[in-house]
Amino acid sequence: MAKLKAGVIGLGMGGNHLRGFLDHPDVEVVAIADRREDRRALLPVNYPEFDGKVYHEGIDMIRNEKLDIVSVAVPNNQHMELTIAALEAGANVLCEKPMAMNEEEAQKMLDTAKRCGKKLGIDFSYRFYPQSRAMKSMIEQGALGEIYYGRSVWLRRRGIPGMATDTFNTGKGKTAPMGSWFFDKQQSGGGPLIDLGVHRLDLALWLMGYPKPVWVMASTYAKFGPEMGRKVGLEYTVEDLACAMIKFENGITLELDASWASNIKENELQTIRLLGDKGGMYQYNLEEGYTYDVEYYSEIADRQFDSKMHTATPAPSAYQLFVDSVRDNTPFLVQPEEGVVVMKLLDAIYRSAASGEPVKLD
Repeated sequence: MAKLKAGVIGLGMGGNHLRGFLDHPDVEVVAIADRREDRRALLPVNYPEFDGKVYHEGIDMIRNEKLDIVSVAVPNNQHMELTIAALEAGANVLCEKPMAMNEEEAQKMLDTAKRCGKKLGIDFSYRFYPQSRAMKSMIEQGALGEIYYGRSVWLRRRGIPGMATDTFNTGKGKTAPMGSWFFDKQQSGGGPLIDLGVHRLDLALWLMGYPKPVWVMASTYAKFGPEMGRKVGLEYTVEDLACAMIKFENGITLELDASWASNIKENELQTIRLLGDKGGMYQYNLEEGYTYDVEYYSEIADRQFDSKMHTATPAPSAYQLFVDSVRDNTPFLVQPEEGVVVMKLLDAIYRSAASGEPVKLD
């Protein structure tokens, strides 16, 4: 079987995509695209085995190369255009989170994938952590029983991405602050809710079986970001904290918190708690970093017991699994329909925060 030909657009988060594809024996990475000259210049250093073509614009790569797989890992406002172009050019697409700027764009991407008969995967990376996969397996085996409540959190003490004065050359005589697109609403669509909260929301929904949401009540705040931006000469146009309560058709309640800047003890706090009538589960990050433990709470013989997961079976990355799904024509772990649901909820959270009222969902 001939190797699948892949291309990656964006070498920020897309660097992980590139590495994942380079390490897969059934893939040949034939092209990459990135507007940043510094990232293109470091390709021989960071990815010495890559010997494909290098483009400034992702759309040019899509038009000029015959690709089986395209990764889209660029600012959120470019996801829809590049994903649709790649799908219509005959490629399967792995798109970074969030899927799009809003539900309408996400639905267009889904509709295009169906029309073109191509796979569209969304990189909700926290599903692929070994502990998360083990939690899902435990839930499917009935360890929690009926889940009725969840809380999913990602808070930072001070961690606004792109809050720096360094600039990069975007080409055509233009420069921009490094990473400042994260807090530019026109490019990102929102702040920590759409950046961090999207991960915590998908993880909770996936573990709970993606129940149907019926209403949302939410608030957003910008208490630190605007002043921090002014100090470095940048305009900050998104929230720096979002919180929401989501009610589902089956009666489950989910609380969601996401913040780039808040007065908490930890530099980085990530947790998810699920309560069921047979047991409870709690995942939390260790040492304020990106490794995790999972605890399980239950009652046995009229006694309350606590236990901790000692090991979790290593799991393939999103990039490896996407290649496998294309090669074998099997379902990918994250379906685009789920990405649309997440965008629907993010839209509703922002609408509720703006109006100060609950938002009912169809």
